[in-house]
Amino acid sequence: MSVGLLALLDDVAGLVKVAAASLDDVAGQAAKAGVKAAGAVIDDAAVTPNYVQGFTADRELPIVGKIAWGSVKNKLLFLLPAALLLSLFAPWLITPLLMIGGAYLCYEGAEKIFHALAPHDAEKHEAGLEPVAIAPQSLEDQKVAGAIQTDFILSAEIMTIILAAIEVPDFWTRAAILALAGVGITIAVYGAVALIVKGDDFGVWTARNARTGAGRAFGRGLVSFMPVFMQVLSVIGTAAMTWVGGSIIVHGLYEFGFAGPEHIVEAAAHWAAQAVPAIASVTGWLATAAVDFVFGLLLGALMIPVAGYVIAPTLKAVKGLLPKRA
Repeated sequence: MSVGLLALLDDVAGLVKVAAASLDDVAGQAAKAGVKAAGAVIDDAAVTPNYVQGFTADRELPIVGKIAWGSVKNKLLFLLPAALLLSLFAPWLITPLLMIGGAYLCYEGAEKIFHALAPHDAEKHEAGLEPVAIAPQSLEDQKVAGAIQTDFILSAEIMTIILAAIEVPDFWTRAAILALAGVGITIAVYGAVALIVKGDDFGVWTARNARTGAGRAFGRGLVSFMPVFMQVLSVIGTAAMTWVGGSIIVHGLYEFGFAGPEHIVEAAAHWAAQAVPAIASVTGWLATAAVDFVFGLLLGALMIPVAGYVIAPTLKAVKGLLPKRA
């Protein structure tokens, strides 16, 4: 009996070691894949704080929490199974779907730039789009819904990059890596966003409660700095949406045989790297982002009238055909 029990325990220990090794491999693969998606992650973190501007301090963290929960659902309930199933049964659909999402990001970025340059015309354009949206209960609901829609596109890019970086063939291991990396990235992004949006409140608390003059001065400086930082972050977020969308479109066109835009991006990156060889990787990335931004801005600018005069009227007509709620 004792020998049999020891053998059973030894087998259990062996299984635990195998499971631990598998979990360690999953965690390592998830971390590695997450690093490759770092560019899109930064874009996501830069975009999100825009959605809490204009709300009282007590609503900032709840709004971030709602967006984060929506992001988790985007990744786990929709994007993870969709990515796995598409990779198995219809891999040819992944690129067109990503390009549709990229076009939406280009439109969002261009529309924000349009609003900054011509606010009156932009408000008229937005008013024309208003009836096609689901009527929100409040401005907060509208902002959260908009943030989750934008997150869906960025999350789709992140999950696709992670999926491409996974090096194991087993379906369930790939699913576990994808889920772990997706949740980990969401926690990192929205944890950082929460710290950013509460920076001014921390500054106020420090200015009032610090025991030293230097501490109180730091708090006052932080309060003064955060509005400027949020404005800069808003600009970065708008640019990020535009260049990420442009990048998705450029790479998608390349996969469909239209290599011209991709060659322009590569030539710009090569020229920038040669111009400043000491920081070739940085200048190359900046040139790539700049050209992607230009492509994204041009496409987004074309999408603005399309959204106003084609998509919105079509959706409005379809909505009119649907039975009205009692």
